[in-house]
Amino acid sequence: MISCEFFYRELRQNKIDFFTGVPDTILKDFSAYISDHCDSYKHIIAANEGGAIALACGYYLSTRNTALVYMQNSGQGNSINPLISLADRQVYSIPILLLIGWRGEPGQKDEPQHIQQGQITLPILDILKIPYHVLPQSEKEAKKCLEDIFYKLKNSNAPAALVVKKSTFEPYQIKEHNGLQLEMTRESAIKTVTDCLDESCVIVSTTGKISRELFEYREKLDKNHQRDFLTIGSMGHSSMIALGVALSRPEKQVFCFDGDGSVIMHMGAMAIIGSHRARNLKHIIFNNGSHDSVGGQPTAGFYISFTELAKACKYETTLQAVCLSDLKKKTEQLKATDGPALLEVKVRKGSRENLGRPTIPPQQNKADFMRFLAG
Repeated sequence: MISCEFFYRELRQNKIDFFTGVPDTILKDFSAYISDHCDSYKHIIAANEGGAIALACGYYLSTRNTALVYMQNSGQGNSINPLISLADRQVYSIPILLLIGWRGEPGQKDEPQHIQQGQITLPILDILKIPYHVLPQSEKEAKKCLEDIFYKLKNSNAPAALVVKKSTFEPYQIKEHNGLQLEMTRESAIKTVTDCLDESCVIVSTTGKISRELFEYREKLDKNHQRDFLTIGSMGHSSMIALGVALSRPEKQVFCFDGDGSVIMHMGAMAIIGSHRARNLKHIIFNNGSHDSVGGQPTAGFYISFTELAKACKYETTLQAVCLSDLKKKTEQLKATDGPALLEVKVRKGSRENLGRPTIPPQQNKADFMRFLAG
């Protein structure tokens, strides 16, 4: 393993002092170290990876300094357009150091949504003609690797990448900052909402711990999962999946269980939902102000108003709940109102340590969900 302090020091010595990206499990220790040791205006957690690339380009244009953009390899898709049409050497030729967490690395056990992405991580960089190294796991070798990557950045004036395997960075615990003192955990809120829904209602839940907690609650009640589409990848797209279901099945009440980081990643979806006025679509955002599934780094969730955004996007109804008793009332109100409607549920950051993952394969979940809709 290499220490976060060593890696950060090497970057700073090579004039990289601006950091942006989307949090990742493999990179969580390093991004936590950045948060504790870098000025807040020099470390920006972006809405999505494409936005982070654009932010890095703006920083370079104004300072002539290269920025670092970190992401999970699943974020390569979001980053491709600005990498090709903005930073590429045949367009504006802007150097950016990409730091990519390698989920689904071939030969390593991982979740289904990461397997294919892991296999194509390096080929994508080859296709984009972005030079890269897999970051070594010893500081001596990592130093040599960094020397070469900095040479490439300087001489090509174009992006270069470091791909990071699991357990490359030594653990680092971020300093705790006091946040809002909220009553509800996300898990208790999910249980409360789920208990209020009728047997005919369907749920599309976003990737990460929201789907995991919904799955485990159904298991605890010894109920099947046919009414739930458990999105295990494609962060930020659960609300569009829900809209597709709602428009095609107007007789069903469709509830989207979303997260603040997920909504922010593709916030334009709210405008599309509002404009198509699906009366049966109910959008619930469990807002804990953090990327809880990948290390707990902050989002802008507590700095913006989702209810005001929904109003601006022409949702019919907007509601908010901050305690369990209020949540029950607001969920019943949500069920009774015409959509599109939004309920923002403010919850505490964190989850229990023994939280499991869905044990049914994604294709079985899809088949069961489609049978339920057809029935």
